[in-house]
Amino acid sequence: MESFPDQEFSFSNWDYFSFLLLRPVLAILFTLSLLFFGWFLAWKLVLVHVPLVQEIFGLRKKLVKPKPAGRRRITQFYNRINAQNPLE
Repeated sequence: MESFPDQEFSFSNWDYFSFLLLRPVLAILFTLSLLFFGWFLAWKLVLVHVPLVQEIFGLRKKLVKPKPAGRRRITQFYNRINAQNPLE
């Protein structure tokens, strides 16, 4: 192998900065951005429609409606019997 003195390779300060600090930070930011984008898509497309997730995050407001007095069949049945056979 021949080495030529004018073609020796040396790292500059920018190369060290890029290699040791900038590239790892950009790689971590890229990975986190992909994770957040995937979570956002999953949230918008699937998770918002799951009732358990809606309940945990308070997305679904339960409307409280007053229950009617004679709401059951059994109540209606006994009310009819009492109407036909009044107590003496």
